[in-house]
Amino acid sequence: MSRAIIFITLSMLLTGCASMPYPPSGRVSMPGIYHEVKRGETIWHISKIYDISLNEIINSNRLPDASKIEVGQLIFVPGIHDAASRSNYARVTKLESFIWPVKGVVVSYFGSTKNMIKNKGIDIESSEGTHILASRSGKVAFVSNHLKGYGKTIIIDHLDGFETVYAHNKDNFVNVDQCIKQNDVIAKIGKTGRVKKPTLHFEIRKKHKPQNPFYYLP
Repeated sequence: MSRAIIFITLSMLLTGCASMPYPPSGRVSMPGIYHEVKRGETIWHISKIYDISLNEIINSNRLPDASKIEVGQLIFVPGIHDAASRSNYARVTKLESFIWPVKGVVVSYFGSTKNMIKNKGIDIESSEGTHILASRSGKVAFVSNHLKGYGKTIIIDHLDGFETVYAHNKDNFVNVDQCIKQNDVIAKIGKTGRVKKPTLHFEIRKKHKPQNPFYYLP
């Protein structure tokens, strides 16, 4: 075989290897499966399918940014056999996802710090008066027009351990104990509280603990 043919063959093999799923560092011998990301799925969806904690999936994968996964990407799910996921899949595909409460520009991210205050959600700038939508269905647990630092604020309890927070609103349109459906208009974008531009402060909480919204939003 000529050197040229050998070189071409090796080049093809190396190129092919680069596209193969790579097991997480230090986890090669660990039992588990690879999940191929489908359109609309988030890390949260995947954790629900396999009934495994979101943090276990994040920590078991070498992801430069766990909040950004793409269709076709392979996510390693540790300690799971494929058959174990089937009973959960139908239930999870019917699970109501979180949606973006408003269209705009994210100007502050989860965990970032400004004026010694750590962001427990994300801040989205948009036009004043833009409608704010309920990210998921649930029941209004809290409404305030003068919450310190946050101004006009709404908290929706999704009755499954999750809550969403909407703050800096111009107007609130809902009342405590009111049942809300996903996509319902609950408020308008404003600049109440500590912000100077029309901004929505949005949080997702699990058992009252703030989560990174990008793990849940499509």
